[in-house]
Amino acid sequence: MAKQIKINKLAGSLCILFCSVFIMPRVHAEDDTNLQKQKLSISEQRRFDYFYYEGVRLKMAEKYDASYEMFKHCLEIDSTSSAAMFEISSYYIQLNQPEKAASLLKKTVLHAPENQEYRSTLATLLFNMGMFGEAAEEYELLTAAFPEKPELNYFLAGAYTRMGEIGKAIDTYNTLENSIGMHEAISMEKFQLYMTIEQPDSAFNELKKLAGKFPMESRYPVIIGDLYLQRDDTLQALKYYNQAYAIDPESPYYLVSMANYYEKTGQREAAKQQIQEALLNERLDVDTKMSILARYIVQLQRSKQDIDGANTLFRTLLEQHPEESRLKLVYGEFLATQNKFDEARFQYQLVTESEPENINAWQQLLRLSFQIQNMDEVIRICNKCQEIFPDAMEFRLYLGIAYYQKKEYQQAIETYYAGIQHIPKENPGLTSDFYGQIGDTYFRIGETDKSFEAYEEALKFNDKNIAVLNNYAYYLSLLKRDLTKAERMSALCIKMQPDNATYIDTYAWIFFVQGNYLLAKMYIERALSKDKTNSAELVDHYGDILYMTGEKEKALEQWIKAKELGKNGPTLDRKIAEKTYFEETEDELFNDMDGETIKIETDKTE
Repeated sequence: MAKQIKINKLAGSLCILFCSVFIMPRVHAEDDTNLQKQKLSISEQRRFDYFYYEGVRLKMAEKYDASYEMFKHCLEIDSTSSAAMFEISSYYIQLNQPEKAASLLKKTVLHAPENQEYRSTLATLLFNMGMFGEAAEEYELLTAAFPEKPELNYFLAGAYTRMGEIGKAIDTYNTLENSIGMHEAISMEKFQLYMTIEQPDSAFNELKKLAGKFPMESRYPVIIGDLYLQRDDTLQALKYYNQAYAIDPESPYYLVSMANYYEKTGQREAAKQQIQEALLNERLDVDTKMSILARYIVQLQRSKQDIDGANTLFRTLLEQHPEESRLKLVYGEFLATQNKFDEARFQYQLVTESEPENINAWQQLLRLSFQIQNMDEVIRICNKCQEIFPDAMEFRLYLGIAYYQKKEYQQAIETYYAGIQHIPKENPGLTSDFYGQIGDTYFRIGETDKSFEAYEEALKFNDKNIAVLNNYAYYLSLLKRDLTKAERMSALCIKMQPDNATYIDTYAWIFFVQGNYLLAKMYIERALSKDKTNSAELVDHYGDILYMTGEKEKALEQWIKAKELGKNGPTLDRKIAEKTYFEETEDELFNDMDGETIKIETDKTE
């Protein structure tokens, strides 16, 4: 895998090299070689020149709207000006209107057929639009018109490849190779094409020719070995790895490939040793080390072995790459999995201090703070991040959640309402989430009318907000209000997530409140079969439902089980003591709303 990454980078570098050839001085208005040039009077030409050069000046000043208007004036004066059309087409590309850009570029090329930049831009746009046949036609014209620029064949071959014209693509790469010499990116492209048409001998011959051309480059036999290993041909793979070792026994890429070889052949200890040597090899780039390290950590976590050894590796790598923030973030996450929260926090803190605009570091720190339920730290982080990332709404949302967890409910509500003012209009789903949190908080403090008003607002912005639909339905059922509406919302939740135990439990409880105990029993048993959390609440509900279906002994068993699972309260104690169903008091309903641990999901460092 590591070598494939390097190959892709080289291919990208080659593409950049080729693209750079196309950067030519901008063709000015008077440089057009139009087929049917519109004749302008002297005054018209002066007006045209003024608007054109003013458009260029405004563009350089990044005043794009005004620049666009200048070029439009140019076309009003001279509708055949390819220079003006080309400038306007670039704006259509930036505005993600490729069809308009392509239409205008075709007119541009029609009026200036010998201009390489115009035709190259059209060909690239057609390729990016998936119009590979038309792109190939343009590249064919370019390669014929500019034989002194063989690198154009690289793009022509790419268009042929996407068209499925594999033979033409290979021939075109050969033409390019004959002109500029053998190159790794070209050989790899030809290798892939030969494999596509099931000619593996020809494919491997391409790479073997490359290795023969550069006999002292150890990477090429490593690449060949890797490709054989991918085909499960371990004998051929080892043969080429040995060749690489003979050229450069300290090659870091050899170490990585041998680790893969040992894993493939079941030699786990040898693989582990190779991985460790590769990670400590100072010649190996940090990106490859990060990739190896991620895989190594997964293996350690699966086997639960040598965690301390991994910590030592991390510390050694940090000594080698003290400025590498990604490494600190990965190490912090690894420490957190070992419950070494203070050490993990230290790593995250280092990154936030050295790179305060690294949002990933703040997210990791926030997630850790929630994990250890340090709400004061969550509040500190969110307040700080609101200053650094004013448009990152997650920090405003989690600030409200932190206040809720601290039972500072009014502060939470004010935070949510303040956050709503910053949500872009084009993100109604997030607005819905904020109103949903407001609804939950109001219900927690017993202001049920305000709670339900907030839920209604949430559903105006997203009528399929599943968390709002479920909570709204459940709380209506607890208060025995508008049960038909509650049933409808709950049914929609189950339709969207049929295996969610919490949503099924809500549906069951609504039937219970309606007195439909048989349906309630059917759904609560389904909820329990889907539950993976051993929810005491679900078990307590099951006991209530069993009692109403006449299964009183089983009901008692479930109430006792619910208490063992952690549910407390005078009503549950009374049900167990008197072996009879009792409704929870209103105080208990709201006290049961005490905040659960919030799970923060953020992008993890790769």
